[in-house]
Amino acid sequence: MTSTVQPTLDGNVPTPAQSADYETWLAVVWPVFIAAAATGRTFTCYSVADAAKLPNPPNPQAHWGRLITLLRDEGYIRTAGWACSDRPTTHHSGVRTWKGTAAARREAAA
Repeated sequence: MTSTVQPTLDGNVPTPAQSADYETWLAVVWPVFIAAAATGRTFTCYSVADAAKLPNPPNPQAHWGRLITLLRDEGYIRTAGWACSDRPTTHHSGVRTWKGTAAARREAAA
C-alpha cells in the first residue's frame, strides 16, 4: 500500500515534517544551506531552516549539528560569532552564527 500526499490548493506538494532517512534529508537541505552561505550574510542554522521551511531530519538533536559540521569541514562556512536564538523553544539561549566562504559562493555559482 502506498501513501499519497494531497497537493495544496495552489498545486504544491507539501514537504514532510520529518525525513525518513539521513541521506535523503541531507540531499534536500544541503543546497539550501549552500545558497544561504553564498549570500555572505551571517546566519544561524535555525534561521535558514525556518525561512526555507525545511523538514526535520530523522534525529533532530544530532543531525542539524552534523549538517553544520559537514558544511564547516567542507569549507563552505566559518564561525562568525554568537547570537540569541530565535527558535521558539530555546528561550533566547546563545547559538553559534555562521558566515559563508568563497567556496560556498563558487559552489552556488556552479
